[in-house]
Formats: sequence, structure tokens, C-alpha cells
Amino acid sequence: MSNCIFCKIVKKEIPSKVIFENEDLLAFNDVNAQAPIHILLIPKIHRGSLLDFREGEDDPLMVRMFAAIVQIAQLKGIDATGFRLVANTGHDGGQTVSHLHFHLLGGRRMNWPPG
Repeated sequence: MSNCIFCKIVKKEIPSKVIFENEDLLAFNDVNAQAPIHILLIPKIHRGSLLDFREGEDDPLMVRMFAAIVQIAQLKGIDATGFRLVANTGHDGGQTVSHLHFHLLGGRRMNWPPG
């Protein structure tokens, strides 16, 4: 999607502080951090949200995304203390960028309820 800010980040048209990258995924610091560690993990292919994930076709990508979350948590040292993983979906879910992404938040105690 030519107008998608995350697609532009994947294409390196917009700079980001990359934390993790492989052939399928990109993780970078959120510019509007809500915790000491706030990383966004996105697939390099465009999917608008979890609702656009294609069962069967995208299953291996989802497995790689969760494996990357574990690697990033270990890299950032929050695997032992804990973290929150969020995927906002749709307007009422708080999604502001229409590209599937996970927020990985850590470095402090998370409160509940979140919203």
C-alpha cells in the first residue's frame, strides 16, 4: 500500500530505530512510547489488521512473528520480568495505523484494566 506509513518504513522511505529485522518482519521503537520499552513488530507484507490475516497462507508468518517476539523480549531483557503484547484491531480497538502490528511493551509494571 503506497500510502501506508508502516509500508514506507519497511521500504526505508521513513527512518526508524530498527530493533529486529529478517526477511519477513521488522521491529522498531514506537515514536509514541507508552512504556520504557515499546516496540512495534510488523510483517513486511501489508495486512490491514488481524482480520486480514489469511488462514493457511499466513500461518507460517504468524509463527515467525511470535518467535520474533520471544527473541526481542530476550534481547531487551524483559523475558524474565514480563511484558505486554497488544494487537489493536479496528477503530474501537484503538488501531491508528491500518497495517497489522503488535505492540511489545515492557520495562515497567503494566496496570489493568488497560483501557
